[in-house]
Order: sequence, then C-alpha cells, then structure tokens
Amino acid sequence: MSALAKALTGVSGILVTPFDTAGEIAPDLQKPLVDRAIAAGVHVLTANGNTGEFYGLTLDEACAMVAASGTHIAGRVPLVAGVGRGVRDAQTLAEASRAAGATALMIHQPPDPFVAPRGVIAYVQAVREAGQGLPLILYLRNDAIGTDAIAALCRVEGVVGVKWATPNPMRLKAAMAAAPDHITWTGGLAEVWAPTLYAVGARGFTSGLINVWPERSVAINTALEAGDYARARALIADMQVFEDIRAEEQGGANVPGVKAALALMGEDCGVARPPAAWPLTDDQMMRLRGFMAGNGLLA
Repeated sequence: MSALAKALTGVSGILVTPFDTAGEIAPDLQKPLVDRAIAAGVHVLTANGNTGEFYGLTLDEACAMVAASGTHIAGRVPLVAGVGRGVRDAQTLAEASRAAGATALMIHQPPDPFVAPRGVIAYVQAVREAGQGLPLILYLRNDAIGTDAIAALCRVEGVVGVKWATPNPMRLKAAMAAAPDHITWTGGLAEVWAPTLYAVGARGFTSGLINVWPERSVAINTALEAGDYARARALIADMQVFEDIRAEEQGGANVPGVKAALALMGEDCGVARPPAAWPLTDDQMMRLRGFMAGNGLLA
C-alpha cells in the first residue's frame, strides 16, 4: 500500500476557508486549524473541498487557498487539493495545486445538468493532463451514473481513490466489486456514516469536524480500523448533535455550523457565503453552544 493510499484509510480533514470582516479570504487564519489537526493525528488535509466553500470561491481565491494550505501544511501530511467546475477552471486549479505541493487532486463530480458518463471520463482525463501525473481521487456525490460508469472512471490512468459521498452502501459494495483492486474507497459522508460504509469495505472518512475537534475524528477512525464498531458508535453519539445541526436546511447549515463553532472557540473564521444558511438560527446556536460547552470546546 502506498503512503497516500494508507493515509486515505485515516481521517481526511476538509479545511474551512476563512474570511475577514470585509468578506475577503483570510488565508492566515487557516494555519492554527491546520496545526491543531496535524497535532491531533489527522492523516490527510484537503483544500478547496465542500467545507472549504469551493463553489462559493472565485477561481483566483481557490488558487490562493490551495497555495496557502500548502504553505501551512509544509509537507507534514498529504495535501489533497479539490479541483472542479468548468474543465478549464479545473485544469487551472490542477496546475495551481501542483505548484502548491499537492500530493493528489480530488476531482469534484461535475454538477452540470447535462453530464454524459463518457464526458466525465474525458473531464477526468483533462484534469490528469493538467496535473502532470498527480494521483487522482474521485469525489462521487451522485451514484446514479451507474456501476459501470463508476468502474470506467476508476480505470482512468492516475485514479487511485474514490470518496464515496452517497448514502447507498450496497451501491458502494457493487462499485468496489466492479472497479480495479488498487482503488482506495473512502467514506465521503463524515463520521456519522463511517461505520455503515466501513461495513461494506470502505476505509477512512472525510471530516469537517477536524476544524473544531480533530481528536474526536481521529479516535473514531482508530476504533473503526480496529474493528471496534461499538466504540466508534459511542464516540459518534457524543458528537451527533453537531452533525445534526450541519445537516439541517438541506445541508445548508454544514459550513455555518463549523464556522459558528470556531467563533465560539475564539477562532473566528468569518461568515459562510450565500447560498449557505448564515447565520445559524437562535435554536441552532443554542444547541451548538450546549454541544461545545458539554465537550469543553468553548473559548
């Protein structure tokens, strides 16, 4: 197993993008989050993921953030860089990510309403060319493209992993059976879904919680890697309220939940840009504050 493949069986932390009081990106505010995550044992850090408000950033901002993340991480753990949107933008981001020292590229599944499975293959191949040999990880949020199409994507040269972000474990199992053996399948639905996806063969999981409480994410991964599902479920139950808040408003409270928690810790990273559900409601804030206080996370 390669070093990257092994790291992907751990916790893949998705970094927030901080903003200043004027609403502009504030990359320096990300460094304490990176340092805390690495100190806690987080295995991989991702710039320009969904918790990083990828679709709310301009191309220039996304390029700036991956460069900043590369500087903050400084080779201590693998940097996975999210790329996506129009194919030209994705290629530009791939080039910027390579220059930033990225270990691999995570390709966001194109949200275009008119997507052909063979067109996605061409898209991934175009990103591979721009990345000049960087390993590729597919971020799959829509499994309706079918098992055959998923397997075909996994056979594109350079693809080494899939972050599975749909709540369909049996489709994951079928995709794993149809795809090449070298693919690392990582749970892309964070801690709450990790035991379910582990049960059919996934390893590791993505996490936005690492911005706030990385020690808990690492403990959950350690339990799952040891096959201790009871321990993992108990650890997840203690942070369930945080994930429940983030899942509200059709998932629109996801990033706001993280940023509101950081503000309560005294590490304000600014607002979440529209169309996120910012600010959190009074009820959401009350529950979040209770969660933070109960776990000793308040400033």
